[in-house]
Amino acid sequence: MFIALFCQPAVATDYFQPQRQLIRHGVEAVLACNGLFTSGRKLEQVRRQELAYLVRFDENTEAGKLQVDRQQQRVTVSGAGAGAGADGDQAISAVFRPGIGCVVMAPGQTPEDIDALPRLDMPPPPGDAAAIPWPLGDLTPAGPLPASVDGAALQAASDWAFDRDTPEQDTISLLVLYQGNIVHERYAPGFDMHTRTRTWSTAKSIAATLIGQLVEADRLALDEPLSLPWSPALEGGSDPRAQITLRHLLNMSSGLYPVDSFGREYATGSGLAYWAGASSVAGALDRGLVRHPGSFWDYENYDTLLAVLAMKQALGAEAYREYPRRALLDKLGMRNTLLSTDRFGDFILSSQVYSNARDLARFGQLYLQRGRWQGEQIISEAWIDFVRTPAPATADSGNFYGGQWWLVPDERKGEVPADAYSTAGNRGQFVIVVPSHDLVIVRRGLDYGAQGFDRWDLAREVIKAIRR
Repeated sequence: MFIALFCQPAVATDYFQPQRQLIRHGVEAVLACNGLFTSGRKLEQVRRQELAYLVRFDENTEAGKLQVDRQQQRVTVSGAGAGAGADGDQAISAVFRPGIGCVVMAPGQTPEDIDALPRLDMPPPPGDAAAIPWPLGDLTPAGPLPASVDGAALQAASDWAFDRDTPEQDTISLLVLYQGNIVHERYAPGFDMHTRTRTWSTAKSIAATLIGQLVEADRLALDEPLSLPWSPALEGGSDPRAQITLRHLLNMSSGLYPVDSFGREYATGSGLAYWAGASSVAGALDRGLVRHPGSFWDYENYDTLLAVLAMKQALGAEAYREYPRRALLDKLGMRNTLLSTDRFGDFILSSQVYSNARDLARFGQLYLQRGRWQGEQIISEAWIDFVRTPAPATADSGNFYGGQWWLVPDERKGEVPADAYSTAGNRGQFVIVVPSHDLVIVRRGLDYGAQGFDRWDLAREVIKAIRR
């Protein structure tokens, strides 16, 4: 007897698709919640600008049904027919929490769970920022530009930043410090000096600063193995991950299995913590070693989050909650900056920080001043040298990255001063420090789509305004 077997052609199946849809709902919920309750923007503005980012998702995911509860300061996004429908389990809520910003809840959590979410009850720094002179406050003197600044060239640079040839590059603020003073400040309609927006990965440079303070205090070591509770735990002390150091993590060279890159940023990994209520710690610890630490550069949010976990272990849970405010933000006068956490109370210092242009200018000025602020050495010069030193794993590809800061790549040196360095966050969040020209440049954006705004081009245009 002859039996013919007929097989259907193999069809590629995206088993991450349900997670992609869940994460898309979470992105909409978190961005809308922070846009409304952290930034103080109107829903129509949030839909038009913050949520334009949803075009980043593939066509197999759909925007959800957005519901706002202003009394609870909560935004919920669910499937179009959610509630009794099949997509009901895809609903994601984000809730504003005092001192932190919006915290994303897990699917299935209800309003009864809100009171158990983290919050930070710390009083603001004393005084009224409007009456305190810059840089600790926002009082700035009126007067002409310094003779060494070409006002027309500076305005041309500003127009270059705002008047883009694509709507996908949406500049919302530009601030230029020269010799520590504000020489240019401009905002798009609907924004002002108080408006907080998401820093995205510019938060990583803030994380590195806080960690560097602990290294200086001998509470963390840059080149000693980290005692992290790796998962799954391997018995007998044979876990190869034990060789990973803080330097490896900050250089984005841990050697751990990549989860955020290679097209999975919005399918698994840290995306589940950012947008879907998963722990920002558990997933970071649950990765195997696939390369020798330090040998390969791979941009992973989880590497930063592991470094933040090491910071928490060094401080203890109680001190950890208030440490960013006490050690850095309050000292610089960064009153408008909120560091958000996951629902377990762990800081998502790889992305989830909300700040304004002036606070980020203060942060950049701290680095321009080699870590010294109002007579106090906030961060050591040695640490600043570390974050500006190219990660060894980037030597063959342009020396473009240091310790959670981006460096001028080899091919741009000469066009842009080689000593410049920059934070960089999704949607165009840049703090550019140019020591040779005594400049700090802050550009905030709500870019979407291709996101081609070039920070080194911006630095080049602003530097044209400085007469030397």
